[in-house]
Amino acid sequence: ALRVNEVLTSLEVGFNSLTEESALGIVRVERQRNKLTSLGLGGCSIGPTGAAGIAEYVSGSGVLKSLDLDDNHVGAEGAAAIAEALRGNGVLKTLDLNGNKIGDEGAKAIGGALADNAGLTNLVLYDNRIGNEGAKALAAALRVNEVLKNIDL
Repeated sequence: ALRVNEVLTSLEVGFNSLTEESALGIVRVERQRNKLTSLGLGGCSIGPTGAAGIAEYVSGSGVLKSLDLDDNHVGAEGAAAIAEALRGNGVLKTLDLNGNKIGDEGAKAIGGALADNAGLTNLVLYDNRIGNEGAKALAAALRVNEVLKNIDL
């Protein structure tokens, strides 16, 4: 249905017992369709591999403004993939990664991307086991990032 729909711009399917494979199926279709400005995939059991697939979509999307991946299992590896996608994406404005256990390593990756990103204005990272090292990396990024307005740790 999504493949043939030309008008849908916002899709929230989180917390409906979808699997990572189902979430990636949506992303694969949307990669070709390229109409969604908002995508919610919270609680879809997305792990590092799924996050990498979503990151590919984000890096190539010229329209996605909001991505909600809260309460998944992306971990540090998945956060690094998402961070890499952020480096070249100036369209995404809101990213919600809360509850993904990204830890210090994931926060460092996101911090590194924020130094280069000129689009993201809202970032949600609470409940991620971010310690001092991750917080320092995020703080360092804020010294040079001039667009991020809200960060929720």
